[in-house]
Parts: sequence; structure tokens; C-alpha cells
Amino acid sequence: MTIQTHKRTCSLCEATCGIAVQHENGRILSIKGDKDDPFSKGYICPKATALQDLHEDPDRLRQPMIRRGDDWQEVSWDEALDFTARELMRIRDQYGRDAVASYLGNPNVHNYGNMLFGPMLLKAIGSKNKFSATSVDQLPHHMASLQMLGHQLLQPVADIDRTDFLIIMGGNPLASNGSMMTVPDFRGRIKAIQARGGRVLVIDPRVTETAKVADEHWFIRPGQDIQLLLAVLHVWVHELSAQLPALPDYVTPTDLSAICAGITPEHAAERTGISAEAIRRLAGDWLSAKSASGYGRMGLSVQQYGGLCQWLIMLLNIVSGNFDREGGLMLSHPAVDLPAILAARGSRGNFNRYQSRVRGLPEFGGELPVSVLGEEILTPGEGQVKALLTMAGNPVVSTPNSAQLVTALESLEFMVSIDYYLNETTRHAHVILPPCGPLERDHYDLIFNSFAVRNVAKYAPALFPPAKNVKEDWQIIHGLLKRMGRGSLKARLQGRLVLGIMGWMKPSGILNTMLKRGPYKLSLKQLKAAESGMDLGPLRPSMPGRLFTRDKKLYLAPDLYLQELDKVRPQLLAQNVDDLVLIGRRHVRCNNSWLHNSRRLIKGPRRDRLMIHPDDAVRLGIAADAAVEVRSRVGKLVTEAEITEEVMPGVVSLPHGWGHNVDGVRLQTAREAGGVNTNVLTDDARLDGLTGNAALNGVPVSVSAVAG
Repeated sequence: MTIQTHKRTCSLCEATCGIAVQHENGRILSIKGDKDDPFSKGYICPKATALQDLHEDPDRLRQPMIRRGDDWQEVSWDEALDFTARELMRIRDQYGRDAVASYLGNPNVHNYGNMLFGPMLLKAIGSKNKFSATSVDQLPHHMASLQMLGHQLLQPVADIDRTDFLIIMGGNPLASNGSMMTVPDFRGRIKAIQARGGRVLVIDPRVTETAKVADEHWFIRPGQDIQLLLAVLHVWVHELSAQLPALPDYVTPTDLSAICAGITPEHAAERTGISAEAIRRLAGDWLSAKSASGYGRMGLSVQQYGGLCQWLIMLLNIVSGNFDREGGLMLSHPAVDLPAILAARGSRGNFNRYQSRVRGLPEFGGELPVSVLGEEILTPGEGQVKALLTMAGNPVVSTPNSAQLVTALESLEFMVSIDYYLNETTRHAHVILPPCGPLERDHYDLIFNSFAVRNVAKYAPALFPPAKNVKEDWQIIHGLLKRMGRGSLKARLQGRLVLGIMGWMKPSGILNTMLKRGPYKLSLKQLKAAESGMDLGPLRPSMPGRLFTRDKKLYLAPDLYLQELDKVRPQLLAQNVDDLVLIGRRHVRCNNSWLHNSRRLIKGPRRDRLMIHPDDAVRLGIAADAAVEVRSRVGKLVTEAEITEEVMPGVVSLPHGWGHNVDGVRLQTAREAGGVNTNVLTDDARLDGLTGNAALNGVPVSVSAVAG
């Protein structure tokens, strides 16, 4: 057989880069960027090579396994699926629907088969105890979209290819490849902004990879971004009001002066570490720029005021006249319009329809904050979680207070994981149902095309057929659903009919239907013919028709934000600041916890050490490369110190997702890499007060040298 080239999209992060995979006789020869891809134009980051490592990984599970005592035994699919369905139904029947919880990890949104079939499984279980990585990540983004625009998936993105002034707060797109903003080759796009006379400002407690190529970088104390945002608004209202454009008719007016009351540039300077002069300069430059885009990401979301921060950055973009216009914040028009499809079914998103049993935290979009998962398992009483389903998730290293969650998982009556690794979480399962790898299934980006900075569409069939007796994720879900029928005869018959139709259509058939009904009336056949993808044009204005609010109004200041702001204003006006706080960080060669078993990506210098500023190191008696103990309210760990001026004084930084050297984990490369699990330190009691999102940044810690 001659060497062949297969075009597809890299499915490992949000950038959706086009790749060209050369292969021969079932063996991968190379993975390179697809120069014909109209979106990524040949760019790829180092992560793309991990697709080969995943495909060939000897640690990847390929047959179902049941744990009997401390031993894992491979079993047939029928035995594994029968056992799983029987145990899930037993616990549901014995303790009630809410006794069966679920957790969905980040990779689910990179797998459109999971997105189409997964909700059916969760509906069949019928539990309110649904959790996902959303509440340790982007929940504040979705809250702002729901409350202001009427749909939780209607996510505005920076029109980066046409903006003149890009303000990045708490984001590191050179490492994350965008994140809630699908944008391949961010470095190239920054260079393009600068080449056309524009500029990029990064505001972050660390000199990130993005900050190093930006025009300016400002340090800011973690958790104090809200002060800066309110101070900018204060300057606009009280000093530059004549320059403020009129709001469009579809935007509901509000009293802006009441929102920013008391938060002057001078006050914000004391809390943020950014001078009042610089704050005024930012306010003026934002208003005077030909076009501007304010982008806030993880650093804004995973903190105490995350919900308010994401609302305020959206508000500033709107008030400055940079919403729904070229170069500002705009909305994508994907070929499969998920917000429209879901809205047609009556689903725009929900908030606080019910609360968690123990702490009373609010639901969002049918999910509870994952910070309460441990306590919902450990706290006795009616509704206690007795069983857990995880799908492509590793919450032990991805969610707060890992030690508590490990104790909780050990106490479960039953746990099942749809996952192809025996990792820190799945080692606690009673059965593991491993799906095929990403190159053994077809691919289409349902979610990330909705957040893309350009309208594009691309489909790829599977490169390799799954090995014998290996199933795709959706087939595993379909098999469980067929075994979990409950309810009246009519309901069971209807369920079997739906399952039969979906199983016959497969994800690709369902996708074809959605494409044909979408805004471009495309077909799967057309996308298959365009193997490098289709360019559907730049972002375009869409207001107010794109709004999903019932009155087609954009709500600039929804009541729940004003109420929360009033509640926290005394804290904002106070002057207390924690002595030393912990923040996370990203690296382009990592993706949360699930690429550390890639031999290609793990190479190079260690990336998991504790960054600490020289002034703090001297004050605490810490030497370079020395062992240090880091303590928080909930845990402690020992790691190595990296003394650097890339973090501001009073801040230490550790990446999350490491620490795989745990008994029972079968990830040889990751185990050898070392590292520590930073979520031993993060606190399940530290949350965004509005949304319940985990506050993983700005965690108060103490650091000391380890004797000897």
C-alpha cells in the first residue's frame, strides 16, 4: 500500500487546527499542519503529535474491565454493560434517582457522538446530581450569556482578525490556543494586530507566554480584576462620559454610576497593584481605539468574583460601543447552530431551579457545582449519592479538595467510568468501559465552531477502523440505554423507537440532518468533499435578531448581578489583601490532566514547579530548586521552588493536572514525570459567590522551606 494522507481536525483543544496525517499500512508516519485548512492555514501546536501517542499508547485500555477486590479482570462487552446497567438501576431503585451522580470531563465536548447520545443517558438516570468540568472552568461565561443574551451557549468572541486593541485579562491564549474563543495560531494573529498598527495588552499576575509577545503586560493581584473593571467604568462615567457612545435601542439602559460607586482608580490601584494613572490610560485608550475587544478567561472565571467579572467585561465591551461590530465582540454563525436548535426545543439554559442537598448551592444548566460532589457522597441522609458515572473525566486531579474526593469515591457502592485510562479517578471504579481512540472515530466540532473567530465547518471520517471488539463512546452509551428501560409500556416502546432510530442514523446521520437544517443548508456529502474544511466567512453583525431573550432585548445589568454587587461591595471597599496566594498556569504541551502520558509532550524541562518571586523567596528563606512545603486550609504538598520574576510578589503558581504517581494508576510515562496535584490545595469552600464556580485562583497559602 502506498503512503496516504488523511485530513482532519485536531481534537485535543479548542483551536480546531487542521492536520494532515500521513500513514501507511495502518501505521502513522507523521502529523503535520494542513496548509489547505482555511482556518488554521498549516498551523499546529505540539499537542497534535499526541494523537499518535494516544493511538499507540500501550497503557490505553481496549477491553472492558471489572474490579474484583484489588484486581482488574477483562470481561466481554455484554458482561460489562449488563453489570453496569443492573447496578445503576439497583441503586436508583433502592435509594432514588438522585443517588446516582454523573461527572463529565472536558474531552466530551471534543466528541460530537458523546454530545448527541450522552444527554439521553443522563436523562434515563434522571438524577439532579449532575456535575461536569464546566464549574471548574467557564461557568461564569455561560451565566453572562444566559442572563444578558438569553442563551447559555451564545458566547461572544473577540473579532481578533479585525480588532485594533486587544485587552487580555487572566488568559494565556498562546498556551491554551484560545479557550472560549476558537482561534488557531494566536501568535500569528497577535503579530497581525501589531502589523496593522494595533496593540495587545495583557493583564495577569504572571508574565505569561502571551504577555511576552504582547505590546504591554501589567501585573495584577489575583482576584482583584473586578476592581480594575469597575474603575475603568468609573472613569468612563465620571471623567469621559462625553466620549461614551449611545447604547443601541435593543440594549436595556441602566444606571452605570451606581454600578461603579466608590471604586475610583485610586481605590483600585491600592487593591490591584496597577497605578491610577495606568487605569485612566486604559479607560481612555479603550474608548478612543478604532475598535477594541476585551477578553477575560480563566483568571477571571475561577476566582471569588468570577461571575461578576465576566458580566463586567461584557458590559464594558457593550458600553464602549464594541459589541456586534467589526473588531469588537461578535457572535459566530456556525453551520450547526446549537443555540438555535436547543432553543427550538425550549432549552436556553437555567439557573437556580434547585439547589444542592448539603450546602444549597444553585443549579446551572441542569448541573450542580462540582465543588459539592465530595460532600454529596459523604453526607448521610435522603438523596445521598451512592453511585457515580464518569465520562472522560478525572475529577480527582481537576476539582477542588482532592483528598476529600478520594475519600468520597472510596465510599461509593458503585462507580462506572467510560474512559480508556486507569487514572487517579477511574482506579476507584468497579467497571471501566473503554471507548476507541480519537483517530478511530469521525469528527465534527459541534461546540467550538460556535465560539470560532471565523465561520468555518469541517468533517473527517475515522482514519482507522476501531480494533475488533472496541466500541465508540456513543455505542457504549447506546448499549447501556438499551439495558436501562424503565417506566410504562408506552414509554419503553417510545424509548426503544428513539434508540433504534438514533442507532440506525449514527452520529453522522444526525449531523447530516442538522447541517441541512442549518443556516448554510450544507450536507455531510459537501463537507466530506471539502476535506480541508469550508470557509463560511468572517463574523458579521447579528443584533438584535441573534438574541434569545423573549423580548429581543440585551439586558445590560440583570438584577442578580446588581444584587450580588451590592452584597460584595463592602468587601470591595475594604483594604484587606491576603499575604500569599496561589494561582494556576497553562502550558502549550499540556491539556489539563490528560496528555501527560504522551512521550512526545512530556519531554523537556519540568513544567510543574512552584513559581515564586525573588522577594518572597528571600523573605521566606527559600533557595532556588529547593524543596518547599505549600499549605492551604484543606491540604499540603511538597514540590520544588522556581524563583522567578515572572510572577508578581505575593503570588505563587503551580499548574494543575499533575501528580500521577498514585497506587493503581496505569500511566507509565505520566507516573515517571513526577509532579504534584495542585488540587490537594484548592478549597471546595472557596467559590464564586454568584455562580458556584470553583475559585481555584487566589487561594491563600503558606510556603516554607523543607528542612534538610
